[in-house]
Amino acid sequence: MTRTSDDHDFATSTTQHDTTGMTGSDADTTAATSDASPIEELKIATTSHDDLLNGGPRGKNGKPRKPFANWLYAVVFIVVDMAAVLIMQTGVTESSTRVQLSSPLLGAWSIVGKMFTQLNFVFVLNLILVGLFYLVLLMFTNRLWVASPIVLALASVIAVADHFKVESRYEAILPSDLNFLQSNTGDIVSFIPTGSTGMIVGVIIGIVAFIALFVFLNHIDGRHGSMIRSGDSARKASLGAVTRILLIVLPVMFLGMYTAQAGTVGSWARNFSSWLGDIPSMWDSVYDAQRNGVVTSFLRQMNPDVMEEPKSYSEATMKKVAARYAAEAKTINASRSNNLTDSTVVYVLSESFSDPSRVPGIKLNEDTMPNIRSIKKDTTSGLMLSSGYGGGTANLEYMGLTGLSMANFSSSLTSPYQQLVPSETWTPTINQLWGSAANSIAFHPYEPSMYSRATNYKKFGFSHFYALQGSDIIKYQSKIGKSPYVSDESTYKSAYEAISGTDDNQFVQIITMQNHMPYKNWYANNQYKVTSTDSDTELGKTETESIETYAKGVSLTDKATKEFLDKLNKLDKPVTVVFYGDHLPGIYKTASKDTDNSVVLHETDYFIWSNKASGTQGTKVSNSEYSSPNFFIAQTAEHMDAKVSPYIAFLTLMHEKIAAMEPPVANKIQGWDRIPEGQDIYLDSKGNPMAESDFDSETKQLLEDYKLIQYDITAGKGYLKSLGFMTLG
Repeated sequence: MTRTSDDHDFATSTTQHDTTGMTGSDADTTAATSDASPIEELKIATTSHDDLLNGGPRGKNGKPRKPFANWLYAVVFIVVDMAAVLIMQTGVTESSTRVQLSSPLLGAWSIVGKMFTQLNFVFVLNLILVGLFYLVLLMFTNRLWVASPIVLALASVIAVADHFKVESRYEAILPSDLNFLQSNTGDIVSFIPTGSTGMIVGVIIGIVAFIALFVFLNHIDGRHGSMIRSGDSARKASLGAVTRILLIVLPVMFLGMYTAQAGTVGSWARNFSSWLGDIPSMWDSVYDAQRNGVVTSFLRQMNPDVMEEPKSYSEATMKKVAARYAAEAKTINASRSNNLTDSTVVYVLSESFSDPSRVPGIKLNEDTMPNIRSIKKDTTSGLMLSSGYGGGTANLEYMGLTGLSMANFSSSLTSPYQQLVPSETWTPTINQLWGSAANSIAFHPYEPSMYSRATNYKKFGFSHFYALQGSDIIKYQSKIGKSPYVSDESTYKSAYEAISGTDDNQFVQIITMQNHMPYKNWYANNQYKVTSTDSDTELGKTETESIETYAKGVSLTDKATKEFLDKLNKLDKPVTVVFYGDHLPGIYKTASKDTDNSVVLHETDYFIWSNKASGTQGTKVSNSEYSSPNFFIAQTAEHMDAKVSPYIAFLTLMHEKIAAMEPPVANKIQGWDRIPEGQDIYLDSKGNPMAESDFDSETKQLLEDYKLIQYDITAGKGYLKSLGFMTLG
């Protein structure tokens, strides 16, 4: 009787079993089955007894099927590795993205073409990283025909997820999204763009085809994809086991060490990536993934640097900074008469709110925001530069609450709420100025775990966080039409009852959900119609439906916001409202193709309004045409004629020099030739771009101090905490 070497994979056992009374063949089969892995047991169960004893499954001619050669296995490994990398690239290289690749070739094949046109080998880097994961899976299963379809299926899922996120938010998948996946699995379907069913079905069919192909290959391969065959002796069995363990442990160690240091400048991992052509472009996650590969761009953000330590950072330096702005606060406060916390301040982050009429290339038949447009004329208002497009709400929220800027962080830190705040020991936020936690409350008519808000708000000092779940349930939850989201009217109603129900002054945080994507013709009798202003360009069906649905939602927000302010205006206690849209919705596919529109698609509307009881209604402070959320508290204090802390004094001076600042929004914007690639976006009071090289000495000093302050708070030793830097005058 002759056996192939593959039979010994089943017959070799490290545990002895009683086979007394069995024939030799029965004992062999029993030993094989009792010690096999679940995958091997499945194979045994579907293979006849005679096949196991006589060289494996037989072909139609009755002869045992021949095992595939090792060289063929190597070819399959390489092909699957390359296919997985290229499949993932398709998710970020669709033609609708607004950033052009650095390679003359387009699409997923571009990172391959760069090897020949630019001697850039980031494709090889991605092959190595994916290949190591593939190798670990191969050794774990010990079956090529099992590991291969798993790798290709994972690559396909990642590609589809990237495609959806790029289409709706112009943002690649980030490590912080894994937290969202863990805590909001039930809500993921609601974030899938309209018209995506065909793609999802196609990918499912593709995955099934992969599986069918590898089941067939497993059937005709006499060794069934076995990678390490233990042989017929204890020595060979031990050698095979040790080899498998090493080929699992060593790749895992490499991937772990690489991931831990890939985002650190000067590390071996960073130098290794650079040697193969990796050029980090993390100011734009889509461009970074296009340019350097999906896997490379993702892994370098797994263990981000918060900030690079400023060279002059020390306790002595921070004491000087604190003293400098304490003096500035004293000067500012000498001419102001009010106290910030003698009023209720309400921050309204209006989900995706912006004026559709400013979007290039489209025209609506009716104004969507006449009320807010009127409000903006008579109070402090302007345009807000947003770091997001179609997403990134929590980052804008973080900047508004802390006064810190995303522009100062390392580009590998993409979500402070999930990558930074949970590990911080000191997290000063604006609401803490109101003292007791009972005076800080928040409203968000959605899942409290989204962006880790539930835990972060506790750290920020909010006493209550009213949401759809948890200990504090938001009271009003009505929806409009077919929309799955709570209306702004209901959210405002819940907040108003809390504000009007106490004489205490409060800080109130409101994050709405009504205008969250997707936009699927939710509203009956929608009067809004959109057309293209370019006779040669037609808007697609999905884009048209999304814009018209969104436009109706904006008009509903416009009406609800006016009603909310009208109610607040009747209260006999002072209230000031800071209203802003966090980002534009990611629905303007036509406009987003043109890099000239990059900044325009990052500008939303904001205003600061006070009721009659405040005594500052109708105030319109200077230098308000452009802003970013990190400056809102300084502008609010100026609008209210309120005294400031050294920190707010610093933000006031910073805003006078730089009206708005955000991380780069694209790799290169046409018409901005003076702005270096990758530089943070700085706008002056008229919205014009500013180059760092043109800054005067005072602006440079302010920026240097900003980085020192932000580093001390987020990554440093917190020297400012004991220096009264956050204390109001």
